[in-house]
Amino acid sequence: MPSDHTPAGTSAAGDIQGRLLVVSLCLLWGITWPVMKIALEAIPPLTMRTLTAGFGAVTLFAVCLVRGRSVRVRTAKAWAHLVIISLFNIVAFSLLSAFAQVAAATSRVAILAYTMPIWTVVFAWLMLGERPTRMQTLAIGLCSVGLMILILPLAAKGAPLGVLMAVGAGVSWAAGTVYVKWARLDADPLGIATWQVTIAFFVIGAGLFLLDGRLELDAAGASALLATVFTGIVGSGVAYAVWFDIVRRLPAATASLSILSSPVVGVVSSVVVLGERPTLADLIGFALIFAASACVVLTSPPSAGEVKDR
Repeated sequence: MPSDHTPAGTSAAGDIQGRLLVVSLCLLWGITWPVMKIALEAIPPLTMRTLTAGFGAVTLFAVCLVRGRSVRVRTAKAWAHLVIISLFNIVAFSLLSAFAQVAAATSRVAILAYTMPIWTVVFAWLMLGERPTRMQTLAIGLCSVGLMILILPLAAKGAPLGVLMAVGAGVSWAAGTVYVKWARLDADPLGIATWQVTIAFFVIGAGLFLLDGRLELDAAGASALLATVFTGIVGSGVAYAVWFDIVRRLPAATASLSILSSPVVGVVSSVVVLGERPTLADLIGFALIFAASACVVLTSPPSAGEVKDR
């Protein structure tokens, strides 16, 4: 984030770049949800996530090489932070969201996973001293109501496992996001993203061979394989590079709230790609979540005097 001595023009340019990154990420992750669903219809979650983490790691290393970005991590303490962040931000979120889609059998999981901003604001307040602004408070309120409208119909017959895992994915992502800000790693953000996805590849891969013994691709057709490659390169590669750049530029709570339109993009693309038809309650919930996103994206982030130095 710019310091108090950063020229106004530079700060404004960084603000515009941050917003453009947010819009790009919402589109990338939103489209990835239905594509991931296509992959999961023929490929078990552990196999799919091992492959996507592998493709993502290779993509990120390639981007670092092309752009001349450093992947150097200087200290053992920094490596320990990286492992913890990867477990929260990549491993837990990836596995919980994938198993949630299988258990819930619907891409509505894309919406439920985005309870993340609510947890992020709470964690950021407790750990970073980032007090919620009035707009963030309004966004949390709109998001909470929207999520309740979406969750209540599913929970009417008891708490489905898919719902619990989807919300758990949001909690893990929030914890990882705040931990990134708290750890203040002295490393290139793109390098940080690269190592997190790489660590996730080895952790998830170890779990795969421990539990399943091998990659299970027996039922995978061309569409499932292409969907897996797309999810790995775009969802676990390019998108994570953009995400960690956003986290570096914006306060943790602002970064999390500003990508709330990702699940809305995911639902719209699910209608087009998967043929799903949202109910009236779904549409109301999506509208409230989109409004929450607009509250953050269309207003300036808090000034240096409103939150602690980030």
